[in-house]
Amino acid sequence: MNQLHNPSGEGSTSVLSWTGHAKATLALGLPLIGAQLAQMAINVTDTVMVGWLGATELAAAVLATQAFFLVFIFGSGFAIAVMPVAAQAHGRDDVRGVRRSVRMGMWVILIYSALVMVPLWMTESLLLQLGQKPEIASLAGDYMRVAQWAMAPALLIMAFRSYLSALERAQIVLWATLVGTLANVFFNYVFIFGNLGAPKLGIVGAAVASLGTNVLTSIVLLLYCLWKEELKRYELMVRFWRPDWQAFFEVLKLGWPVSATILAEVALFAGASIMIGWIGTIELAAHGIALQLAGIAFMVPLGLSSAATVRVGNAYGRGDWFSLGRAGMVAILLVIVITLGLAVIFWTVPELLIGWYLDKNNPDAAAVLLHAVPLLAVAATFQLVDGLQAIGAGLLRGLKDTKIPMVFAVFSYWVIGMTTAYIFAFPLNMGATGVWWGLALGLAVAAVLMNWRYMRREKLGLVGEQAA
Repeated sequence: MNQLHNPSGEGSTSVLSWTGHAKATLALGLPLIGAQLAQMAINVTDTVMVGWLGATELAAAVLATQAFFLVFIFGSGFAIAVMPVAAQAHGRDDVRGVRRSVRMGMWVILIYSALVMVPLWMTESLLLQLGQKPEIASLAGDYMRVAQWAMAPALLIMAFRSYLSALERAQIVLWATLVGTLANVFFNYVFIFGNLGAPKLGIVGAAVASLGTNVLTSIVLLLYCLWKEELKRYELMVRFWRPDWQAFFEVLKLGWPVSATILAEVALFAGASIMIGWIGTIELAAHGIALQLAGIAFMVPLGLSSAATVRVGNAYGRGDWFSLGRAGMVAILLVIVITLGLAVIFWTVPELLIGWYLDKNNPDAAAVLLHAVPLLAVAATFQLVDGLQAIGAGLLRGLKDTKIPMVFAVFSYWVIGMTTAYIFAFPLNMGATGVWWGLALGLAVAAVLMNWRYMRREKLGLVGEQAA
């Protein structure tokens, strides 16, 4: 087998075939995809079980969980930043470097979680200022005063996930998330409705369930990290209180652009929902169904994006530019094949997929289906570009390149995507379908820019020169 010189001086690394890279990427990516889907199942379970309480409680929970999610998603950028730093350190067999990145990532997360406690505690007041009904704002505030304590464990889960993924041990992430999914159903059953002798807490019970689920999952992952024999050498929690400011600020520097990038995309879809709400209730319901189906499909490229970050980061750490390039191309090709397959499903059986969300006895069901089918057709079209922008961002993160991708994201999603969505929907009178075509265009621009930058990585000085 061909060999490449390892600049670290610690031996040589084998050149994997294209098939070998594909197997390695899928072995890492599939558990991460499963974990993403399990996390979605937790969110769906919360919505369904709170919905049994009534419309007022559901409305309050939706507002509170969306506020929590926005704060969480920004903080998650710091946890995600741990992944490329740890992956590069692992690639050069730098045990101390892995430990430093994870430990200081946890420091950043804990500090961030403490800082956001104040605005989260004031959720009721903020919602009242935004014009929400007092009853709903009060319930949302009650929910948040419990749920906000889940911020730190939820973000620590993300940090452990980045650490274990960087070491290519993603299977435990999947199993821990599945444990959390089952625990969430149990905690909701007990605390929302007062079963098994527990007090009936209603919407606050859902917050207790969320807190319990995140604490349990984070403990499972922490114990695995500490007790797994192969991981003991990293001494993750030894002298945890000792600062390492260089690693701290590296995570901070890499993390905030990742946070801004993710927030820009989340805000794009939130803005799209607002615009479609201006059009009509039926259109908004159709948009919600199509968006959730597209979100489920997006878990596949999102999981592969994390795998690509690790694969590229490991190769970067070894100084193995040939394998880095091949790992990136394999990830891109896998996403193209898989997203095209998902697009075919959306194109061929849209009525079947949308029908899962509709009660045929509801008088509005036929109208919602009529409006949702063309939206799913557009979603099929942007599966490819959405997957490519996700994989492009993941590849660049593997190179610790986050600031320029953030600029690409904000420009693509808001200057291009949101602007064209508004123009298509209203001046051109294309309605909700026009909004979705605007989203597709924004995602397409992001996909081109992200992958163009990755393809020009050598000329841009992001990596060394290609090995002969």
